[in-house]
Amino acid sequence: MTIFVTGGAGFIGGNFVHYHLREHPEDRVVCIDKLTYAGNLSTLAPVMDNPHFRFVKLDICDREGVMALFEEEKPDVVINFAAESHVDRSIEDPGIFLQTNIIGTATMMDACRAFGNVRYHQVSTDEVYGDLPLDRPDLFFTETTPIHTSSPYSSSKAGADLLVMAYYRTYGLPVTISRCSNNYGPYHFPEKLIPLMIANCLNNKPLPVYGEGKNVRDWLYVEDHCKAIDLIVRKGTIGEVYNVGGHNEMANIDIVKLIIKELGKDESLITYVTDRKGHDLRYAIDPTKIHNELGWLPETKFADGIKKTIQWYLDNRSWWEEIISGEYQNYYDKMYGNR
Repeated sequence: MTIFVTGGAGFIGGNFVHYHLREHPEDRVVCIDKLTYAGNLSTLAPVMDNPHFRFVKLDICDREGVMALFEEEKPDVVINFAAESHVDRSIEDPGIFLQTNIIGTATMMDACRAFGNVRYHQVSTDEVYGDLPLDRPDLFFTETTPIHTSSPYSSSKAGADLLVMAYYRTYGLPVTISRCSNNYGPYHFPEKLIPLMIANCLNNKPLPVYGEGKNVRDWLYVEDHCKAIDLIVRKGTIGEVYNVGGHNEMANIDIVKLIIKELGKDESLITYVTDRKGHDLRYAIDPTKIHNELGWLPETKFADGIKKTIQWYLDNRSWWEEIISGEYQNYYDKMYGNR
C-alpha cells in the first residue's frame, strides 16, 4: 500500500513513520509536512534514504498541491496527524488553528473523494470532550461522551471530527477517528510538559508549573498509540470513533517531581506560574471499545515509559538542543538546498 502521513515531521506523526516503515516494510510511506515550528525534519533523518519513504514539504491547506500529489502517488490510505496542537498558542492566535485543523482536514478529505474514496483516518484528541472533575476518579471519557471543548485548539479539533463524520454520512467516505490521551516519548517537541521539564532540568533552569500542578492527564507512550492507529486503519469499523488511552493518570506536579528525581536534581527548580486560561482539570480515557473490538491495550507502564523517554533525551541531546537554539529550522535548507 501507499500511505500518506500528514504531519509526519511532528512528534506523533514522526514516530508513526518510524513505526510503519519498521512494521510494514512492504508499504510505501509518503510524509507530508509544512514544517512549521513543530515540524522537524531531523526527526525523519534515519529514514530519509529508505527507498519506501518520500518526504514532501506541503501545506495540507494547499488544495492544488494536495490534488497534484494525489494524482502522482495515488495513495491507498491517508492518516492525518497534521495539526496545530499547542493550547497556549491557540489562546494567543486561534486563526491558524481553524485554518490547519479544519480547512486542512477538509482539503485532504476532498482529495480522498476525488481519487476514488481513499481510506481516511483522522487523528484527534481527548480534549474535544472537555474535562472531568478531580474528585470523581470513577468517571472516564467514552466514545459517546458529548463534545464540550475548552480552548480554541480543542474546538478546532472537534470541528474537524464533526466534518469527518459529515463526509462519512454525506459522501460515504471511508473514515475512522481516534481520540488519544496525552502522548509522551522520543521526538517530543520541547515546548510540551515532559520534554520541557527534562531539558530544563538538564540545564538547571526553572521548571514552570501551571497553578499548583494538580491537573491530571492520562499519559500514553507514543509507540502504543502508533500500534493503535495501525490497528484501526487496518481492522477498524468504518464510520467509528475509537478512544485510545493509557490508563496512566498522573498529576502534572508528580511528573515534574519524578523527572527531577530520575535526573538527580533538586525540587527547588520548580517555579509555579499563573495558571492557563480555561485549564482543563482532568482527562481520562476508557479504551474498552478498542480493546474489545481490536484487541488493543497500552503495553507501556508510565514508570517504564518515562525512564525510556528520559534516556532518549539524554542520548539525543543534539536533537532537542537544536530546537531550543532554533537551528533545526534551517535543517530543510541544509538537507535540500543543493538538490
